[in-house]
Amino acid sequence: MPDTKVRVRFAPSPTGPLHMGGVRTALFNYLFAKKHKGSFILRIEDTDQTRYVPGAEDYILEALEWCGLEFDEKPGYPCGFGPYRQSERKDIYETFAKKLINSGHAYYAFDTPEELDAKRKEYEQDKKVFTYNAQTRGSMRNSLSLPENEVTELLKGDYVIRFKMPDDEVVEEEDLIRGKVAFNTKELDDKVLFKSDGMPTYHLANVVDDHFMKISHVIRGEEWLPSLPLHVLLYRSLGWDSPRFAHLPLILKPTGKGKLSKRDGDKAGFPVFPLQWKDPKTGEVSSGYREEGYFPEAFINMLAMLGWNPGTEQEIFSLDELIELFSLERVNKSGARFDPEKTKWFNQQHLLRKPDFELAVLFNNILHDKNIDASVEFTEKVVALVKERVTFVKDFWEQASFFYVAPEEYDPKIVKKRWKGDVPAFMEELTGKLQDVEEWKADNIKAAVSALIEEKGLGFGLVMNALRLALVGGGFGPDLMTIAELIGKEETIQRINNALEKL
Repeated sequence: MPDTKVRVRFAPSPTGPLHMGGVRTALFNYLFAKKHKGSFILRIEDTDQTRYVPGAEDYILEALEWCGLEFDEKPGYPCGFGPYRQSERKDIYETFAKKLINSGHAYYAFDTPEELDAKRKEYEQDKKVFTYNAQTRGSMRNSLSLPENEVTELLKGDYVIRFKMPDDEVVEEEDLIRGKVAFNTKELDDKVLFKSDGMPTYHLANVVDDHFMKISHVIRGEEWLPSLPLHVLLYRSLGWDSPRFAHLPLILKPTGKGKLSKRDGDKAGFPVFPLQWKDPKTGEVSSGYREEGYFPEAFINMLAMLGWNPGTEQEIFSLDELIELFSLERVNKSGARFDPEKTKWFNQQHLLRKPDFELAVLFNNILHDKNIDASVEFTEKVVALVKERVTFVKDFWEQASFFYVAPEEYDPKIVKKRWKGDVPAFMEELTGKLQDVEEWKADNIKAAVSALIEEKGLGFGLVMNALRLALVGGGFGPDLMTIAELIGKEETIQRINNALEKL
């Protein structure tokens, strides 16, 4: 490339929510750009107005912002190589479609949808597949097969512009992930470049835009690999240098064959979209990673490991670490299987690395919604005790609610096993002993309980499990004496009395 500055783009279509596969494509472009001190560009490819979905563009922008992927240029950017919506660039494309016609690399086609459908059915009857190419274009209604005067007349009506694919030519390209790839043009069709509605197709628009936006590398999904020869030929036909290409592997479903889809997520109960999405037509709501409680950095970390690896055993990375280590050479050629359980693990690992203060602030927001007022200082102590047991911030309530509210119910299995014999009498006497503890610290509480256990000759495990039942409501939770210290003397004694009364 004449211009050595790295410039990459993420170019989604606003036809619905952004799939996690799209986010991964954006991520790999972002990492590549930042690694090479280049520019990361957002371009909205909205040439197909029939598939446009209201709200989809805003969703894409919000999702990528949540992921922490900041663009150097995007719609609304006042300078650079904009505008960055293809619908605002449509006057550009027809010029180059006509240029291709004038150079003999494209032609006008007047076949109606009905005529094309009839031709396909005709081929199907002979158990063949119709392809509009060098072998068939001479029998179709286009500017290559019709007299010039008829073409002139037909140009007053509807037409499309098709690329004239060379006959039996091998197109080779060096893919930065897959190495050398080759295609024979006799297996390809004459793609439409310009539609009858005055809008370009993806193929023409993305080549023209990539050229004028000085895109140095096109990093995109494997599904675009079959389009590579057409795009290479378009650059060549327009007399332009093409960018370097890299085609990312598919994200595969957790089990079975095929790429990951929304249906897989619906079936197995995991999101495939970064944010929750409500379909404007049907009202159907699809879950999102943000709303499920995932940290954006955990989501991004998980996506980075789908198809790429650093060459070491390390799996947990910050975004800055990913930038430093990323290279296309370490992107796999084969598909990467998505694992929903591993995704939860990534979130847990990032949660464990967060400061207790940050987790306390997040958990206090949940407590506030439950009308529970707690200081961040107190909650900070709580999360430090139980964070090893949780995967999401919302799990703190299940693991630590007893720090804030007394149990209303008691695990019946533990009641039957532990709350029996001399235990109730012991608990009643224990309340008096606890009243005498002057400095309410875990060690002092334990000493008072242990002394009474020794005096009464009861089993330590039996008593401690019964005491945990009284304070927590079950057989779970961190160190029992630390629980007692945090909830305070008065609350500890009150909970024992509650258990005595209810059990």
